[in-house]
Amino acid sequence: MSTVSNSTTNTARQQGHLHLIPVSLGEGVPSSLWLPEDVRTLAARLDCYIAENAKTARAFLKAIGTDTPLQEITIHVLDRKASEADMHRWLQRARDGGEIGLVSEAGCPAVADPGAHVVRIAHTLGIRVCPWTGPSSILLALMASGLDGQRFAFHGYAPVAPTERAAQLRQWEQASARQQQTQIMIETPYRNTAFFKTLLDTLKGSTRLCVARSVTTPDESIQTRTISDWKQSPAPDLDKQPTLFLFLA
Repeated sequence: MSTVSNSTTNTARQQGHLHLIPVSLGEGVPSSLWLPEDVRTLAARLDCYIAENAKTARAFLKAIGTDTPLQEITIHVLDRKASEADMHRWLQRARDGGEIGLVSEAGCPAVADPGAHVVRIAHTLGIRVCPWTGPSSILLALMASGLDGQRFAFHGYAPVAPTERAAQLRQWEQASARQQQTQIMIETPYRNTAFFKTLLDTLKGSTRLCVARSVTTPDESIQTRTISDWKQSPAPDLDKQPTLFLFLA
């Protein structure tokens, strides 16, 4: 019994870790408001990261404070040029029993985020994947929307072409009514205003729409109204601000 237990313990100690560490959803937010102390302590001790954006990652590390000088921390950039071979190479440290952090440009890594590809590879390599608590704009907006939180679907981006976009929104609205399912989507910030107008022009008057702008930041605004009520109200200022749109028919 003792021999088996010690063997299991040694194996666990040799297993590497990929830590999924959430970052702030916006600038000007104290880390004490969005990152638990134990996660901050863990993130501060790591000296190797995979990040969607190196500048954002350095800003995050500077905000939380690091045990290793910032200029000595390795940051692998997960951009469009990154290949699967690159990711395998970056994860070698964890495969050898070390630790690596994975951060997104905003919020939780690997949720509506390219970090999911890294996580998939980590699983194939036998690396332990450790998700840590932090802000998710999708869940926070859903929590605050007053819409159905038991049945929901996150679609990411709607089609860009106007005709295809309107048709897709109608399909999602029909699915929402049929399944009583909240529909969640995002848009490129500079197209928020146009997308909001498309929602008002396309959805039924009784459909409830939540617009969640700049969640957790000083500019946060989360409002839920029927389409009919939105049409009679001043349009929210959404230009170039990260926004989620949720509706329930």
